[in-house]
Formats: sequence, C-alpha cells, structure tokens
Amino acid sequence: MGDFCIPPLPEHLQRLLETPCIVIDVEKTRENIANMQRAANDARCALRPHIKSHKMSCFAVLQVEAGASGISCAKISEAEIMARDGLDDIFVAGPLAGAFRLRRAVKLARQVRRLILATDSAEGAAALDQAAEAAGLSLEVRMKLDARLGRTGVVFEKALDLAKAIMDCRNLRLTGIYTFKSLPCPGKAAAAGREEGELMTEAARRLRDAGIPLQDISAESAPAGLARTGLVTEIRPGTYIFNDYIRYKEGAAALGDIAAHFYVTVVSTPRRDYAVIDGGIKTFPMDVPLDMPPHYYPSYALADGREDLRLTRLYEEHGILSCPEGGDTGLQVGQILRLIPLHICPAVNLQNEVYLYERGVLYRGTVDARGMAV
Repeated sequence: MGDFCIPPLPEHLQRLLETPCIVIDVEKTRENIANMQRAANDARCALRPHIKSHKMSCFAVLQVEAGASGISCAKISEAEIMARDGLDDIFVAGPLAGAFRLRRAVKLARQVRRLILATDSAEGAAALDQAAEAAGLSLEVRMKLDARLGRTGVVFEKALDLAKAIMDCRNLRLTGIYTFKSLPCPGKAAAAGREEGELMTEAARRLRDAGIPLQDISAESAPAGLARTGLVTEIRPGTYIFNDYIRYKEGAAALGDIAAHFYVTVVSTPRRDYAVIDGGIKTFPMDVPLDMPPHYYPSYALADGREDLRLTRLYEEHGILSCPEGGDTGLQVGQILRLIPLHICPAVNLQNEVYLYERGVLYRGTVDARGMAV
C-alpha cells in the first residue's frame, strides 16, 4: 500500500473486544483534528466540521475546543442530539422539507445560540418563512448551490432568482451560500479545491452585484485545498477526523492518518482459499462500488498487512475473506483481524457503540447520533 498504518491494539486488549467492532485511536484523532484546524487557521478560513463521520458529541466538543467555529449536521435530528450535549452553533446542511422537520427546526432555534438552516428552492424558503412567522422568529438561512454534482442545490443559472425570493421572505435572513462538489482524483485536491472555490466566488460576486449581502461562502470537498485558495470563508470537512481508505486513495491522507479500524474474528475456515468472519452487511458499508474507475477498490474493507485478501462477499452476519486466485488464506478460527475501512462515515453509523483507545486504555463510546434519519 506504500506506507504504514498506526500500530494495532496490543494483543491483550484485542482479546477484550466483542467483535465485529470499530476501534478508534483517540490520540491519532486529536492529531487529525489539530492538523485540519491548523490548515484552516493558516488560511484564515473558518472551520465548521461535519459530524457525519463520527456522530459523537465528545468528538464534536474536541473539534470546537480546538478552534472550530461550530459544527455541521446533515439532519435536524442529528442537530438535536448535538444541541442536547452542549453544542450551540450548528449548521443543518440538508435543505428542510416537511412540516415535522420545520416544527423541530423552530424548536431547536430557540434552544441554541446560533442555528443556520438551508434551502435550495423558493418552495422550501416559503415554508421556512411561514414556520418562522408562526413562531415569531427570524431564521438564519444559507442557500445551497449545485456545484455540478447533480444532487441538491439550485443550479448556478437560477441562483440569483432564488436569492431574491429568499430576500423577500420577511422572517428569513440569507447570510451565505454553500455547496458540496465531489471528491477529487488522486493528486488533484488542490485543483479541485480551486475549481470549487472559483465557482462559489463567481456566484457570490453575481449575488453581491445584485445587492444581496453575503457573510459566508462555505464549501466542503477538498477542504485543505479550498482553504488555501482564499476563495471561501468556511470549510466543512468531516472524514478528516478519522480518515479512511477513500481519502488515502484520493491522496488526502496517509494510511498512518487513519484513526478508526474494524476488528473482526474468523469464525469458520471451510476451505483453504476463503475464511468466514463475523462481520457482514450490518458492519461493512457497501455504498462504494468495487472494481470501478477511477480507483478500482478491490474490497469492502482492506485487511491490514494482508493485501492478498479480499472482502467482496457479504451476508447479514458474515463476510467472506478470500484469496483472488485460490491461494491459501492461512487464517484460523478464532483469529482476530484488523481491517481498514473503505468509507468510515456509514461504517460508524452502523454501530451503536465503538471502542475508544487512548493512552493504553480501552473503553466504550456511544455513537450518539447513530441512525438519525429525519
């Protein structure tokens, strides 16, 4: 793989694990937090990390204590959990729709020091405005732009019209624009950051020229590269806190920067060319397609120190580790293995608890916002 992972747990601690599980190295996590905060500070850019990767209040607190201006959440239910645990400057980055979400957003706005909501349509803005008026509140909002990813976000050509519609809402305060582009190809993080920054800068220029004041220009992908461009005022990275194999392949992290790993136990070895482990689709995400360009990922998780093993067959409770060309896995029943996560964000969301390892001590931590879908 070209470089080295952080050391695995000592064997006497591995024997204490109830597998399948995720183990997070807290000291490496603190280091990752500090490095991203330093990059943002050096670029004089605000850092508002997305909690999607850890979903744990304790880590959000560490990020804010390190200098983050606030946090970002995908869902109002995640924001409620973070607010419950003391986080009070929250951006909910998903456009809100549905009366139930609006009711919860209005309630949350009364409980925190700053709540920023999102919209990408005139209909969504109108619904937010009505909810705010009924509650006697003024709500801060950001407008999402589609940076050519083809998901949520108003297309650039219609951004000015939508901004004007938001400005006409008496109970909304449009304070910024935001986007998420995509992950860059290997070695192109700086170029991808500049491209996204230039798109957002041009959009902001057009809006300001039309008399629409903007406080924040916020973006998420290729965060360190974005910060250095000076073209945005805020970055919202998430995965950097733990890192994963995707970030390694994108050239954004080294294997030694990955702070979270799977641990599994071999439960069966029916044949020499494959072994069965105790983690299946309830443990390993399958959102990233294998053997597809540009990276041709070979496995749903990478066996640490065993590049010859592939995890390509998953069932509810079990996974199959095999050697591609019929080689001998050499694995034995009861053996504990460490695997590198392909995509850490959904992996953590599959866990009710994780193990935290810090200064030689192993303890459990609750994934506070796990499964928050609203």
